[in-house]
Amino acid sequence: MAELTTRELGSITDQLAHEQVLVKKYKMYAAQCCDPQLKIKCQQVAARHQNHYNTLLNHLS
Repeated sequence: MAELTTRELGSITDQLAHEQVLVKKYKMYAAQCCDPQLKIKCQQVAARHQNHYNTLLNHLS
């Protein structure tokens, strides 16, 4: 794989932070939901953003 430029590395780092915030946010929403269907949807969205985070992290290794 080609070396990442400083700008690309910065962009990936920024996106990692954004994904991490989204994971925390949707997990919090799921914990506060009383509606079971909405709770499941929030958990699914949190899992999707966790997957995005993991994929980006793999690009750095």
